[in-house]
Amino acid sequence: MRSNQRRFFLKSSAAGIASVALPSYPMFASAAETSTNAEKGKDATRILAQYALSTRYEDLPPNIKREAARAFVNFVGVTVGSCQHEAVNISIDSLRPVSGSTMATVLGRKERFDVLNAAFINGVSSHVFDFDDTHLVTNIHPAGPIASALLAYSELKPVSGREFMNAFYLGVEYTIRLANSLAPNHGPWHGSGTFPSIGAAAAIGRLMKLSEQQMIWALGLAASQQVGFRDSFGSMNKSFNPGRSAANGLFAALLAQKNFTSSNQVIESRVGWAVTMSSTQDYQEMLGDLGSRYEIAKDTYKPFACGIVIHPALDAAIQLRNQYNLQADQIQSIVVKANPNTLILTGKKTPQTGLEGKFSVYHSVAIGIIEGRAGEKQYSDAAVLSPKTIALRNKITVEVDNAIPKKSGEVTITLNDGRVLNKFIENAVGSVEVPMTNEQLDAKFLDLTEDILPRAKCKSLLADSWRMAELPSAGQFAKSTVA
Repeated sequence: MRSNQRRFFLKSSAAGIASVALPSYPMFASAAETSTNAEKGKDATRILAQYALSTRYEDLPPNIKREAARAFVNFVGVTVGSCQHEAVNISIDSLRPVSGSTMATVLGRKERFDVLNAAFINGVSSHVFDFDDTHLVTNIHPAGPIASALLAYSELKPVSGREFMNAFYLGVEYTIRLANSLAPNHGPWHGSGTFPSIGAAAAIGRLMKLSEQQMIWALGLAASQQVGFRDSFGSMNKSFNPGRSAANGLFAALLAQKNFTSSNQVIESRVGWAVTMSSTQDYQEMLGDLGSRYEIAKDTYKPFACGIVIHPALDAAIQLRNQYNLQADQIQSIVVKANPNTLILTGKKTPQTGLEGKFSVYHSVAIGIIEGRAGEKQYSDAAVLSPKTIALRNKITVEVDNAIPKKSGEVTITLNDGRVLNKFIENAVGSVEVPMTNEQLDAKFLDLTEDILPRAKCKSLLADSWRMAELPSAGQFAKSTVA
């Protein structure tokens, strides 16, 4: 089934309108395509279940263990750092009356919840700053839902740090592989709500030591709980999606452990998950080279607390600011050249809240030039509504260019004295090619957590996050995040 492309119109400057082609998303492939893909994906659910139950931490290469540790450090810093966000407060106030127990920790806070609600709240907290890890090929954020589900379960049953990190690797790896297998035709779904539920079920199921049949059921039950649409971007609903994904994966594993059944081929069935969630399926991306090709190695960590497609323009703007010691009142105009995805995903010209600012290339470039950084504090409501920021934001024009990869961007600044400054960024800081260093991750962690916990506590928590695999109890680690 083929459809024509539709046109989507976005403001790209104060003076005009730009049209951006959006792909149309056929809901189902043809019968012939479905049959062929089903054959390629034969036994996919069972293969995923088998690898999930056989993977061992000691078999992981050293660089993969290091990347898993980096992902976990980033998760803890972001989740603790955002634990007092309004979305987290609302979640706590809403769910406290119906929470069945106080077994599990909300990271950074004294309130305690049952494991399913704790997984949800921590999943919200991990993503609400939009500062979490990012797989740049698919723009998903895999670590938050996986770690949130695992930490909640670790307070239900004893889990060593080593077991935790093995399961964490597995959940992140599966989340990315599943996203790769359906890219780029995942349609309007928010991938950080859809894919991690299956990854979390696999990770929890590994800790539970489910039988192969139970693991198959867990994956099927998780695949039946898809959540999240891209229309939610810029609202609390966006962080709701990974929160639900964390809880859904845990929920699926808990049911499967007691033999709540599912189909044995939900993922690959011609009327199952993959063909429903995308018009194309690549089962080699999903299943190929399990145990030798590690997709977690392509996970990245954000230096800027905003939508990832803005990062090249932000990197360029901050570099120009620092190189020429720019002040906002020197600037006559700014032109950003970017991939069409930049406007599609972050084209909010006049954001009114900090959350909306995270999806505004205009606000991000303006605040980057004004303050020389784009951390969480640069995305407060006050920062978005600052007259100085608005004045500079109104001087920015975004031009889309299909020839520019989404990982790249260009900024041209014209000054009042006639000088023209230009910077092209091929790979932004924080990308696979220009990764954040461990030292930069440490600085980000401390910057996020020092408003929540005492300085000494922050440093201790950071050290423990790096050595999670050596700790005797993942549950005790969760408790240690509270002052």
